[in-house]
Amino acid sequence: MGITFIIENLLLGVGLAMDAFSVSIANGLNDADMSRRKVFAIPFTFAVFQALMPLIGWTCVHFFVERFQSFQRYIPYIALFLLLWIGGKMILDALKPKHALPNNQDKNQKLTFWTLILQGIATSIDALSVGFTLSAYTLLPVLGAVALIGIVTFFICFAGVLMGKKIGSKLVGKADVLGGVILIAIGLEMFISSFFH
Repeated sequence: MGITFIIENLLLGVGLAMDAFSVSIANGLNDADMSRRKVFAIPFTFAVFQALMPLIGWTCVHFFVERFQSFQRYIPYIALFLLLWIGGKMILDALKPKHALPNNQDKNQKLTFWTLILQGIATSIDALSVGFTLSAYTLLPVLGAVALIGIVTFFICFAGVLMGKKIGSKLVGKADVLGGVILIAIGLEMFISSFFH
């Protein structure tokens, strides 16, 4: 693995991480007081999915080429559905009257484990097709490539969460709505741009 290989896959990681970066900002906006554990859990989850999806794509290219190609057309629809559902729920929860929230629940909806998993899938599912670009590699270089993608994603998303938290603390009461709008916008952008590739 030479310097060219490292640079190429670092840049690939940056490109793949942009959707996850935007969602990380939205998560930070939605919970400006999130725990340190969650601040690390969000980028870690996105990094795992961004690394895992190209590896799955590479496996599909080598073992299930025809089936994977037919599945690829559904990727933008799946990502759109997941992000619309998550973003829409975030906005609806934010707009509920305070008295409708049980036990004086905090006005910002906290990110749950399963919502984070769905975000990880939604923002990384398009990275499945990156497996095609890695198809010439053997297993060891592929593992190196996905490790680099995961590392880049972690640091980019970590910065995104911190940015969102900083902005969110200044937009108390409106941050969760903005976060939901961002998620919906990302889903629509991913869906629409898929028709121009």
